[in-house]
Amino acid sequence: MARVVCVHGIGQQHTGERELHGSWHPALSDGLIRAEARFALDASDVQCVFYGDLFRPPGRTLTFNDPPLDASDVADGFETELLLAWWHEAARTDETVLAPDARTLARTPHAVQRALNSLSRSRFFAGIALRGLVLDLRQVRAYLCDPDLRAAVQQRVADVVTDRTRIVVGHSLGSVVAYEALCAHLEWPVRALLTLGSPLGIRNLVFDRLHTGGGDKSGNWPGAVEQWTNLADEGDVVALVKDLRPLFGERVRCQMVHNGARAHDATRYLNTAEAGRAVADACEAG
Repeated sequence: MARVVCVHGIGQQHTGERELHGSWHPALSDGLIRAEARFALDASDVQCVFYGDLFRPPGRTLTFNDPPLDASDVADGFETELLLAWWHEAARTDETVLAPDARTLARTPHAVQRALNSLSRSRFFAGIALRGLVLDLRQVRAYLCDPDLRAAVQQRVADVVTDRTRIVVGHSLGSVVAYEALCAHLEWPVRALLTLGSPLGIRNLVFDRLHTGGGDKSGNWPGAVEQWTNLADEGDVVALVKDLRPLFGERVRCQMVHNGARAHDATRYLNTAEAGRAVADACEAG
């Protein structure tokens, strides 16, 4: 019966709802302190929707949890286009990343391999193995292109949201999941949506594929929520489009935050005063 429902993003297939709660609840609590909120969140006030296991093939262990993927495993179409979009954005925000049209990259014959090589050297993707990048691409494509998987993820959200829920928080791909869930359930008493490091503004790949429940018109307001806050870090490559207002309307409150070296980190978004204020505004009324 949580007041705050949180939806994680990509790359969480080897965690779980309790593990995520263990980091998200303290970060949310710190955000409320930064915002000088008049209340604190008990552990029971926060619940994390978990769907990462839907991306995890059966029979794999936690020790060797990723297959040996390489550039040849990046599929043409959606996965390649998203990878190249990440490369363009990484080059724009990180001076150590050579731009896709740089002459120094002409000696590498394959665009996908060049993109993976460049991103592996960027600050944003530091510490992420090449196979991890490929798997992240696959998860985004799977959610947006596989109707059965999409329905299963959406059911996980519906199983958690109750009459007591006042705000849904979505990070990364979870912001897409949260947005679609709210569009599909006008009856939910959710007052607010908080999106963090969101790819919702990426036209063609994400925005144009959204299911909104209202004739599938991308850009619909998310259900019955009264307030939508979107936070982005300038260096967050996943949040390619920082300002969602041109696509979703002027009602979206778009704010920039500074997360340091871990621009896309969920907890760094959650412990900001901006996130705390969004949660406080949704919960303080009841």
